[in-house]
Amino acid sequence: MSEFIQQRLELVRQEMAKSNLDAFIIPHADEYLGEYVPPQNERLQWLSGFSGSAGVAVVLKTRAAMFVDGRYTIQVRQQVPEASFEFHHLIEEPPTSWLCETLGENARIGIDSRMHTLSWYQATRKALTTKNIELIELDHNPIDLHWEDRPVPDHKLAMLLGEEYTGVNSEKKRQMISAEIQKSGADIALISQLDSIAWLLNIRGGDVPRLPVLLAFATLNSTGDMVIYTDPRKLPNDFAAHVGKGVTVKEEDQLEQALHNLGNQGIRVMADPTMANAWCQLRCQNAGARLIAATDPVLIPKAQKNETELGGIRNCHVRDGSAVSRYLAWIDREVTSGTLYNEAELADKLESFRRELTDIHDLSFDTISAAGKNGALCHYNHMNGTPAMLEMNNLYLVDSGGQYSDGTTDITRTVIIGEPTAEHRKMYTLVLKGHIALARAVFPRGTSGVQLDVLARQFLWQEGLDYDHGTGHGVGAFLSVHEGPQRITKSGPQQELLPGMVVSNEPGYYQEDCFGIRCENLVIVIAREDDWLAFETITFAPFDTRLVDTSIMSQAEIDWLNDYHEKVYTKLAPILEADDLHWLERSTQQVA
Repeated sequence: MSEFIQQRLELVRQEMAKSNLDAFIIPHADEYLGEYVPPQNERLQWLSGFSGSAGVAVVLKTRAAMFVDGRYTIQVRQQVPEASFEFHHLIEEPPTSWLCETLGENARIGIDSRMHTLSWYQATRKALTTKNIELIELDHNPIDLHWEDRPVPDHKLAMLLGEEYTGVNSEKKRQMISAEIQKSGADIALISQLDSIAWLLNIRGGDVPRLPVLLAFATLNSTGDMVIYTDPRKLPNDFAAHVGKGVTVKEEDQLEQALHNLGNQGIRVMADPTMANAWCQLRCQNAGARLIAATDPVLIPKAQKNETELGGIRNCHVRDGSAVSRYLAWIDREVTSGTLYNEAELADKLESFRRELTDIHDLSFDTISAAGKNGALCHYNHMNGTPAMLEMNNLYLVDSGGQYSDGTTDITRTVIIGEPTAEHRKMYTLVLKGHIALARAVFPRGTSGVQLDVLARQFLWQEGLDYDHGTGHGVGAFLSVHEGPQRITKSGPQQELLPGMVVSNEPGYYQEDCFGIRCENLVIVIAREDDWLAFETITFAPFDTRLVDTSIMSQAEIDWLNDYHEKVYTKLAPILEADDLHWLERSTQQVA
């Protein structure tokens, strides 16, 4: 493989020489700038062999460097040949800073501006200018010119999602968003996020693994008329009737001319500089359009689920909880019989239980099936190496979810294989106490997730411990399992939590080379009768009470856990049978 990587680097360097470039930057992102990238757009993987979800490569005339964050420091060395690339930390030594130190004055750095946000482009250009280094937009991506065995895109038909799932038709949604466009003073909005387009049109697609969207760009004007630029072959015959009047479909290769036309007419174009790619916005601006920087107007309405969506989300979580519970019951029986499996076999078994459920379309992300010390890698993927076997008397962490017609799920359970140690029980209980504290939170309107994050960390902090990830992320309705702008983290955007938002509650603890613990449920932000806000837990599967040390829990925490398990039993008992039902009865018994 290393020989192919070196050959590909040389092909890129040949193209760099034609444009007199000293460097070329290749991010993991594609032109849609989403979290997930379809196989035909995995340009970074083609060039370097790296398959992680976040990374940047920089190719120089005689050197090349890979930048990844802490999640991928091990994986990058397993996949990327050290003879061809040097390795750097994406956060501690950003590519732009490294380039400023590495290159001399008057250097030229090439980019495909479709792969970067406008905010990144502007900040990078400013930083490079101080060093007299020029940032060059390339007309053609060097990788695209030489990727001979590039996968052929799928041509799966999009799915039309009815109002029994969405609650509101596409015309009403577009009118609602067009009102926001008018408020911003714009004539038209560039809608670039794939889940925003899917939500507006009440469609779902199969173009991106784990994310039910259609590859497309769109514009929505202030009157509610929308143009979608995509492959028309993927739209069902009754698409026009489904979306209603005011929607025009064009081939994606017509987008560039359309953006030029907006500029030629002096149109005021609303676009999100942090989410839409630089190429689209620069095409408008360079042709004479006035860019109005604003947050994607679909984000908040999409995040605030309506009652129909919330009803579906609650229902799919009960079904999903039955599959997870059957899986955990199966593991217990297999371990008791002396049979241990590897992480891949376990992940496949869990998927098989989910695939038996109604309205299942896909997993919502690749299952994190982590045994023993692999659980300490919070974004571990058993597919990046040799799957480990379950270890007796150690922990097993499984983080998984499903995509259903009526919602998206995400749940993490940590269980003991064999007998727990005192340390296992203490650390698990500290994490669970943080989970319970957040689940029980009551807070005024205007509160952001940043203000609540400490609730989940407080018991670990008292021990001088912490975890290096956010406590909660937003979740879509049969859309992205990582949805913004809502989140619960130590720092970041101060987006207030609003009724109808779905967010995860997932504190954890990770002891390097030993084990990992995470307790994750999804919750809905709800309004109480006094108009304060609270969380409604909607995930239903038992926590492993063998790992619970009640001696370090308050009575209120014990009451919450017992009440939760009572709800779990009530929801799941009518669905489960025989041994699985007996397991549920034992697993939801009250703790003292």
